[in-house]
Amino acid sequence: MQLKSIQDVDLKGKRVVVRFDFNVPLTKTEPRTITDASRIDEAIPTIRLLLEKGASKIVMISHLGRPDGQPNPKYSLEPVAEYLASKLGTDVILSESAVDNGLRNLLQLPETKLVLLENIRFLPGEEKNDMELAEKLSQYGDIYVNDAFGAAHRKHASTYGINAFFKGRAYPGLLMKKEIESLSSLLEKPAKPFVAIVGGAKVSDKIKTIEKLLVMVDTLLIGGAMAYPFLKARGNSVGNSLCSDDDVSLAKQLLAADKGGKIQLPKDHIVAEGLEGKPETCHTIAIPEGKMGLDIGPMTIQSYGDHIKTAKTIFWNGPMGLFESKAFARGTMSIAHEIAGTKAFSVVGGGDSVAAVQQSGEASKFSHVSTGGGASLEYIEKGELPGVQALRFGV
Repeated sequence: MQLKSIQDVDLKGKRVVVRFDFNVPLTKTEPRTITDASRIDEAIPTIRLLLEKGASKIVMISHLGRPDGQPNPKYSLEPVAEYLASKLGTDVILSESAVDNGLRNLLQLPETKLVLLENIRFLPGEEKNDMELAEKLSQYGDIYVNDAFGAAHRKHASTYGINAFFKGRAYPGLLMKKEIESLSSLLEKPAKPFVAIVGGAKVSDKIKTIEKLLVMVDTLLIGGAMAYPFLKARGNSVGNSLCSDDDVSLAKQLLAADKGGKIQLPKDHIVAEGLEGKPETCHTIAIPEGKMGLDIGPMTIQSYGDHIKTAKTIFWNGPMGLFESKAFARGTMSIAHEIAGTKAFSVVGGGDSVAAVQQSGEASKFSHVSTGGGASLEYIEKGELPGVQALRFGV
């Protein structure tokens, strides 16, 4: 069933409750400021659309961090409210609480157009999908819009339960629609050859996604710390590289399941004695004792680049090394530049790989850069998310 579109709805004079994902990184010291506003920037088109279509009130809901159901000033949405006001050039009122007693009076004021509710995860009912909380939130609007793709894999009150009170009046925002359409293109009939690149730290975190990708793709390129359990499972020495016994065991299962030889592993590495150590090129698959792998090497960059050049569909999740350090960033940056240079339909699936693509300066050349790390992987794994399912069919 196709997702409905908020673009087709008459919003004139209507109050709209919108769930966004404003879970942005903040500085650790006061005054806390936003270090990467891309998640807010991605939401701006939906807010502008609602304003253009004549919505009388826009009540915005979001979480930030993990306050564990307790108010915590460290996780206040105040920096988000200030950023939104500066970007939109209008007042954004931040409520004291998501179920503030004064909110109803505030929403009666004609001049109050944009209200941001304080962090929804300050309330214990949010993560418990408490229907009483969902009903209270629903009373703020005539229409519900979910534009929080990054939180759509959670069955929470503001992403899932709230749909029960908006039968036939719940819609995806522009970002949510774009995310689902882009990821669905990977799942439904991807143009071949389909190449996936998976990096990051633990096999255990991504095993379900890797199992699904093995069925879908023609080639699966593995890099980053993800590669070392696979190399060890094939009998190669990995020195002091990040590598748990559990991950080696999972890697053995995946290699055994790979009947078509789709999994490609690094042929060489950039190594050091530690995270702060001096980088050295290790020209062999085996990593010597006392060294740890921190990036893919030049032969691997060449080989992975050759696979990427042939691809018509590309999915990338997870860096190829410790890209935050310039000494170990070449592999990840090379992959970003290589994908950007293709005409393939290319999707980056959230998390650190998004930061890497932005660092590379190539983000605009990708077909889609997903805002949801865990959500994008779960959508690929299962083909659906609770928050999206609730928009399609209700609760």
